[in-house]
Amino acid sequence: MKNKEKNKYVLKVYKYIFSQIIYMGLSALIALFILLMLYTIARDFQYTPILREAIHLFLFIKNNYFGDLLYIIMGFLLTLAIYLMITLKTSKNIASLMQSVEIMASGDLDQRIDVDSNDDVGNMARNINHIIEQLENKTIEERKAQQTKTDLITNVSHDLRTPLTSIIGYLNLIEEDKYKDEVQLRYYTNIAYEKSKDLNILINDLFELTKLQNNSLPLNKININLVELVSQVISYLDYQLNESNMEIRANFSEDKLIVNADPDKLVRVLENLINNAMKYGNDGKYIDIVTRKEDNRAVVEVINYGDPIPQSDIPFIFDRFYRVEKSRNRNDGGSGLGLAITKNLIEAHRGRIIVKSDNNRTLFKVILPVD
Repeated sequence: MKNKEKNKYVLKVYKYIFSQIIYMGLSALIALFILLMLYTIARDFQYTPILREAIHLFLFIKNNYFGDLLYIIMGFLLTLAIYLMITLKTSKNIASLMQSVEIMASGDLDQRIDVDSNDDVGNMARNINHIIEQLENKTIEERKAQQTKTDLITNVSHDLRTPLTSIIGYLNLIEEDKYKDEVQLRYYTNIAYEKSKDLNILINDLFELTKLQNNSLPLNKININLVELVSQVISYLDYQLNESNMEIRANFSEDKLIVNADPDKLVRVLENLINNAMKYGNDGKYIDIVTRKEDNRAVVEVINYGDPIPQSDIPFIFDRFYRVEKSRNRNDGGSGLGLAITKNLIEAHRGRIIVKSDNNRTLFKVILPVD
């Protein structure tokens, strides 16, 4: 394959050389034609005194210095002049190309090569411009990736440190016997245990999200009835809903929504969305769950009626550790990764998720391909 590519460009070089030979030959023919025309005109022309003196000077130089070689020199110079005129645009483009590349090499990557032609020089200029644009985009992406990595490390460090500090603190109190009685001892132990569970949730979610973003989390897909799956999730979340004093109002369409998906992963998606609705929509008392078929796609909507998400926050709602309330405390027991995991799981199933929020309601809309 490499040899074929190399041969292709070798042929381009030969083509360029051949075209220059053609240009040179054409220039010589034009020069010869011009010299013949001049000879014909000079033969029949009635000379003015000035022109006669010029001819005498030419004959003097020819006879005393160059002889017939002067005709060859004149033909060569005329041929060269015509060749330069024919190739003037290409020469200018090559000069512009060389100048721009030299500026780019000095570090000015904002420079672009301004060559307007459809020949090989023009193609090379456009390819170099394209390479520079790709390099700039890659640099920007690398900066964003580095910033994302820095933010992730900062957030992970904070979220790991918070429960870990509590665990170490209460275990230290126990280690130094700084408790009044067994009741207080069990209280300290219980807090350390709960914080350990929070830590475990965060670490597991981090591993899961990393695998999802690296496309290394296996999906065990089967054909499932999405409506039945949603019903099952609602059923076993009944206790949490009662504890939150909330009620789910289901509105299932009669469409048979069969999707090819990993049921465990979709359960995780639904749990995350419903738990999110319970956490942030508690004031609204109700959670509406709607299923339907839309444009040959399966749609699940989870709607709550709590405080709206500010429009400025919506583009970042699925970012890791992003919290609308901007609070870094983790008293809610979550990892801050639920919606990020949800979005990645849906995209792993070739679907997408949309969020809309206003003063009336907040809607998370999951769209999956129907089998």
